[in-house]
Amino acid sequence: MKQHPMLACASAILLFATVAAVGQAELTAQQPRKRMVAPIRGEAELGFTKPVTKRTKGEIVTTIRIQNLSETNTIVGLKVDEYWYDKGGDPVTGDTYRLRRPLMPQEVLEVVLNTPVNPKMDRNQYKFEHANGAIKTVSVPKLELPPAE
Repeated sequence: MKQHPMLACASAILLFATVAAVGQAELTAQQPRKRMVAPIRGEAELGFTKPVTKRTKGEIVTTIRIQNLSETNTIVGLKVDEYWYDKGGDPVTGDTYRLRRPLMPQEVLEVVLNTPVNPKMDRNQYKFEHANGAIKTVSVPKLELPPAE
């Protein structure tokens, strides 16, 4: 009896594909699937705590806790800008924070802005925006971060 090399090769490929599929099925059964949540289009509502500003060596560190106040939609492309102005109202320096993933509904996040110290600094301002529109901010007294995993 003569063996067929093509038949042996096809059998090996079929066996490998079956083992890989079973392994993938076991892997997905163990991990819960992340659900897709539609992003907010237009104005988003964002809760934030009073910014805590501390001066360290050579920079001003500002920490703000924020929360997506939507019950059902994510905020995509969140950007927080801090601008510092001199006494004449001219911009002096600032920093930008960008969230590279969607901010899930009701999720709380801590934003840290590091701004280099400039002797002309007098006052600051914050600007919140996202990829699909403007952000309406609501001041909240306190936001708790979720426990670390």
